[in-house]
Amino acid sequence: MTATSHITGKKINRFTHIHHSTEDLVKKSKMGRLLGSLTGCCFQRCVGMDAMNALSMTTYDIDQKYGTQYNKHFLKFLEYVQENDLVCDGAIVVRGAKCHQTGAVNSHEIITMPTISMREEDKDYAISFAVPADTEGITYILGRQSCDTRKREEGTMDRGNQIYGGHEALVVFDDVFVPWDRVFMYKEWDFAGQLVEQFASYHRQSYACKAGVGDVLIGATQCIAEYNGAQKASHVKDKIIEMNHLNETLFCGSLACAAEGHKEPSGTYYVNTLLANVCKQNVTRFPYEIARLAQDIAGGLMVTLPSEEDFRSPEVGKWVEKYYKGNADVSTEDRMRILRLIENITLGTAAVGYLTESMHGAGSPQAQRIMISRQVNMNAKKKVAKKLSGIDVDE
Repeated sequence: MTATSHITGKKINRFTHIHHSTEDLVKKSKMGRLLGSLTGCCFQRCVGMDAMNALSMTTYDIDQKYGTQYNKHFLKFLEYVQENDLVCDGAIVVRGAKCHQTGAVNSHEIITMPTISMREEDKDYAISFAVPADTEGITYILGRQSCDTRKREEGTMDRGNQIYGGHEALVVFDDVFVPWDRVFMYKEWDFAGQLVEQFASYHRQSYACKAGVGDVLIGATQCIAEYNGAQKASHVKDKIIEMNHLNETLFCGSLACAAEGHKEPSGTYYVNTLLANVCKQNVTRFPYEIARLAQDIAGGLMVTLPSEEDFRSPEVGKWVEKYYKGNADVSTEDRMRILRLIENITLGTAAVGYLTESMHGAGSPQAQRIMISRQVNMNAKKKVAKKLSGIDVDE
């Protein structure tokens, strides 16, 4: 969770650290899984970390080509972030908007970047900078989530996750003033694609967090199997094994792209982009199967369960208590609580961060498939196949 700043030599939060070894990249993956397993939802610090690492490389490269001062600006900003342990969000433009921005409402800083490769005629949009989240001219419009009004009810049990949660927002920039010393790219359109690819690859590695949330869901599924009295059934055991297999496979991808990372000219260590995209492609699929198996084992009661208000009602609570009893050694309330947690992760507010974000976060599935097609060395594969087949191969 901590690292040593390469700027000040001080102990800092790893979320504000610039990777300087493959060990740093591996620890990033392990940190993501750990926090996912402790919060059961998106903990919202990865975007800022990934944006800063990408900027540490791209700003250096732009300066080397054009003699600009972007890396100096960035390092000054980075030192400020490290010193104050700030949460940074990632957005796009000065006048315009960024949709479904995770964690924006509880971030200290907004880091903007291009989101696509650009041509010279697009150069006015090839900008990157950072501004405080409460800068004049920025408006946050909260997104709705399934079951979000439960948080306004008197009881807490129906929320599922009693402790943590998150929100997405539409972030609107309406003539926002940005000081020059907070600008990290200004019209260098030829570097927009590089920044996007570097950020995306880092962020696709970050999906180790989904293995952490998977840990929570698997634990909840094992609990409900026991609370339902079905934990000894062979098919239940086998489904939970499958859930673990899929979850650990997700984690393998994140570790692999970290372990195969390399040093860039800036000194920052960068993940293996092919394996990072393979990691995220798996994340677009496996959490859905893990969630399906969790719902299978939980049973239909997960979505037909009465409210906490009914459970505590003097009038009807006794019937809820009686008829929703499962394992005789487990209270009805505990059974209801675990069912609500499974509902929260697979259908409710946390499903935004577990399922939908698994599909669309860091780019939708086709984005990873395009990158995989670019990164795979198909000619090398063909060459070996031809050689082994006795076909002449040109050197």
